[in-house]
Amino acid sequence: MTTETTCAPGFRAELRRLSDDELLRRFHELPRDSEQRAAACEILVQRHDKLVRSCVRQYRGSPEPAEDLMQVGYVGLLKAINNYDPSIGNSLTAYAAPCVSGEIKRHFRDKRWQIHVRRSAQELLLELRKATEELTHTLGRQPGDDELAERLGVSGDDLLEARQADMVFSTYSLDAPLSEREDPTQLGDVLGDEDAGVEHAIDMEAVAAHWDELPEREQRILVMRFYGNLTQAEIGTRLGISQMHVSRLLARALGHLRSRLLDTADSTNPAGGVQAGGVQAGGVQAGGREDAARAGDRRVLAAAG
Repeated sequence: MTTETTCAPGFRAELRRLSDDELLRRFHELPRDSEQRAAACEILVQRHDKLVRSCVRQYRGSPEPAEDLMQVGYVGLLKAINNYDPSIGNSLTAYAAPCVSGEIKRHFRDKRWQIHVRRSAQELLLELRKATEELTHTLGRQPGDDELAERLGVSGDDLLEARQADMVFSTYSLDAPLSEREDPTQLGDVLGDEDAGVEHAIDMEAVAAHWDELPEREQRILVMRFYGNLTQAEIGTRLGISQMHVSRLLARALGHLRSRLLDTADSTNPAGGVQAGGVQAGGVQAGGREDAARAGDRRVLAAAG
């Protein structure tokens, strides 16, 4: 806001001698498009430049350039100058301060966030930055979460939400270089892919949660079948039972685990076997929930293997 209007030097000097209230009255009396009105506005803006800078200073930790925030703050100051009535109020500074701060907050809320964030989280983030700076200065160290929560009168979950909001304030291209060297590594090159081992570990934990519900003999059959890679006939020979009996026990064990993993109900059929999600005595057969049953078998097999 450094551009000055072209009007008589004597008139501008006269305006400079006026107080804020007198200058505001003259400002509102002058025609809207007149150079004299613009000159009065410029003088008011110059007088309150420090106010705008003080409002911008609390956002020094944000990625938004300070000069851009200054321009936003000047917009708020101009709105205050246009709306302030000196016959009602007694201080333009007191009236303009919330106008400038509000304009900056609206800028962050409406223009800068890359994805939608609740307004309460946005405002708490701004308060968090200010409180962090003040407590650091007071304590001589970085404040803890409990100290920040007490200062702001919020819970730890509220602080976490505000910090998560800060993470989505700016986005980064996957093609962004990580250094200034020739042919540098890009951000996308260092991001990990899906790890099949993690999914397998989750499956193992899911099966382990219900493993002890199986009789010891059925546990041994599952281990020999899927970990030892033995055939049903070989398992029967080791346990001294028939291959058909092994098949029934294997189906019952798989059915029980699948029902637990898929949250389906077990039901015993008249032949003494177990039917769950399409599992029947003598083998595994897909029922009405074929896709879910297959998914359950894959999880059981992956965990057992």
